[in-house]
Amino acid sequence: MDPDGVLTSAMREIRPWDAGHVVDIGCGTGFHLPLFAHTAYNVTGVEPHSALASAARTRVARMGNVAVHTGVAQELPVANASVDVAHARWAYFFGPGCEPGLAELRRVMRRGGVAFVIDNDASRSTFGSWFRRFLPDYRPDRVERFWGTQGFQRRSLDIRWQFESRADFESVVRIEFPPRLAAEIIAAHPGLGVDYAVNLWWREYP
Repeated sequence: MDPDGVLTSAMREIRPWDAGHVVDIGCGTGFHLPLFAHTAYNVTGVEPHSALASAARTRVARMGNVAVHTGVAQELPVANASVDVAHARWAYFFGPGCEPGLAELRRVMRRGGVAFVIDNDASRSTFGSWFRRFLPDYRPDRVERFWGTQGFQRRSLDIRWQFESRADFESVVRIEFPPRLAAEIIAAHPGLGVDYAVNLWWREYP
């Protein structure tokens, strides 16, 4: 199962970005910028880490409708009421504490615009059980209540990480988790993939 394909289809069902302005918050190395740029009028990537922002600029150097800025979610480098779709993937894991960034979204979103926030659903899936072992104090119910009070709706999605080799799988596990837990996961989990549940949170701005 293609995780990006599943998530992209779900977002497009809710709010397509064709001919619109997309802001990718926490865009990292810019992996998703070309996806948006293919049909959007213009795309703004925002990334707080300068090295990642530089990599994103290199990735989209030949795309005339994409700009990448080094910046933070609470000070987006775009005008008031100028954004049709905002996208934050793996940037707002914990809900509470994101209030300054969400206040900034209220400033920049156009009427009828939609903000998407993608994060882990730690209440289910094999990966979710690993995530809870990594962060035993994480409270999925508290996170869900937070997004609800912020006016967001949720679409629960089931995806899968599937790798071409065992070495690739083990490498990603070691990136995601501290050494001791990663070693336990690798020893106990055979194969080349893992089921993974995510939450697609979204809100339309009036």
